[in-house]
Order: sequence, then C-alpha cells, then structure tokens
Amino acid sequence: MRDMRGWLRVAIGIAAVAMLVSAEAQEHVSFPSLDGEASAPIVLTAFWFAAASSPAPAVALFHGCGGIYDRGRELSKRMRDYAALFHRAGYHVLVVDSLTPRYETELCTQRVGKRRVTQANRRLDALGAVAYLADRSDVDAKKIGIVGWSNGGSTVLAATNLRHPDVAAALAKPAFAIAFYPGCEADLKRGYEPVAQLLMLVGQADDWTPAAPCRALARASADPKPEIDVFPGAYHDFDGDAPLRVRKDVPNGVNPGQGVHVGGNAAARRASRARLLKFLAER
Repeated sequence: MRDMRGWLRVAIGIAAVAMLVSAEAQEHVSFPSLDGEASAPIVLTAFWFAAASSPAPAVALFHGCGGIYDRGRELSKRMRDYAALFHRAGYHVLVVDSLTPRYETELCTQRVGKRRVTQANRRLDALGAVAYLADRSDVDAKKIGIVGWSNGGSTVLAATNLRHPDVAAALAKPAFAIAFYPGCEADLKRGYEPVAQLLMLVGQADDWTPAAPCRALARASADPKPEIDVFPGAYHDFDGDAPLRVRKDVPNGVNPGQGVHVGGNAAARRASRARLLKFLAER
C-alpha cells in the first residue's frame, strides 16, 4: 500500500508537469536530418520543451510506427507523458517527427520491406537530432540522450551502433540511449558495437518485437554491454495505459498475418519508469 501511494504521488506529479509542459513550454522547431543530399537535406520538425535552467542535458524522443500524433493531430499522450517525465528530471526534450516531413502518417500497416520511411532514414534523423542538440548553446553537449519506442527503439539501436559508418563518422554522439521494445534482429545480425550505454526495456510476451533477439544482442554486444530489463507478462506498448487488444492490421510480427498484441501493463509500466529514472540518475 505504501508503494502504491508513492506511485500515485509520482503519477500525479507527472500529470501536473505534463499539463505545465503542454501549456507553456512547447515550441515548434526544425532542423536538418543527415538524410538527403548535402545541399537539400530532409528538414525535420519537432516539439521542443525547454528545461527550467540552462545549459542542461537533453533527450531526443523517437516515436514508433504510429508517429507522434494522436487521432486529433495533437501530440500523443505517450510523448506528452515522457516529455513531462524528462522535463521533471531537468532535461530539455526534443520530440522528433520523422513521418510528416516525408508525407507519411504511419508505418504500422506497411510491411517492413515495403516501408517508405526506413531505418536508414530514421538513423540519419537521429544523428541529425544529436547534432542539432549539440549545437544549441542551452544544451550540455556532453549529456545528450536518445530514447525511442518500437520502430523508434530500433532507430536508437541503429543510431548508436558504430558498425554503421555514418554513426562512426558523426562528430556529435549521444552519451546514453534508451530503447523501449525495439526490433533487435537487424543490429543483432549486423553486430552491435555501442557508442554509448544502452538500456533496453522489453516485454516478455511481446509478439510484435520479441524479447529473445534483444537478449541475444545484449549478450553478443561489444562493450559497454547493453542493460536489458524484460518484464514478465508484458506485451508491446506495455508502458501505455490502453487495454490489451489484437491489432489485425499489422502485417509484421512473430506470426505474420495473425496480428499482434498491444496494450498496457500497469506493473511493467511502473517498473519500467522506475528503471528509466534509475538509469538517468546514474548518468
């Protein structure tokens, strides 16, 4: 009961900060991706939430295949909630939109091999975001992190893997990275050589981006070895609060054509946020 009261106080505090962040600190910004021709790069749009004081550490947040907006074309609850969480921890927050500048609204219903916005595109978006943050006078360039969910989690893995030549060549590199339920197969196959400490937060029951390849990546990785927490009974999107359901419109996953489970898990949500905050405190 004492733990529940403590969690409720944290949840109420995050909600209050979320309202403050949404109402007062939100700013639209744009910056170049490293994607595209040097003379005409893709220009990304983002929401900027400034920390209370500067210079301050910063995080760039990378959405999943559904993008950063809800059905009303407002910034999604997940992005607002995490912007509030990081803001409360003293961070600037940059919420990056990889889809709208490329005339896409979602990728979830597109087969992986036919997606019009690829992980190569998004990796270069992440590198562009880190460069943008490092160039800001109000950001502590030595304390920049990247955080992503699902497809955005895969972006985080790719953008921290020195086996990609563009990652190795980047002048500005993240100091830490966090990936919620990423797809780990591609970087497991490539070999993972991290540029910074990575934390992966995955669901044991996830049948969209399964836990097993992420466990294997953590074991096979070069140093610094990624940290990984696997939450029992948790499916994809476990850190949200939507009820569990099957998405039949998703053609990918462990059982292609049969759909995937998505939905929140209260215990995993609490544990993953506590783990995230502990990871931040150690940086």
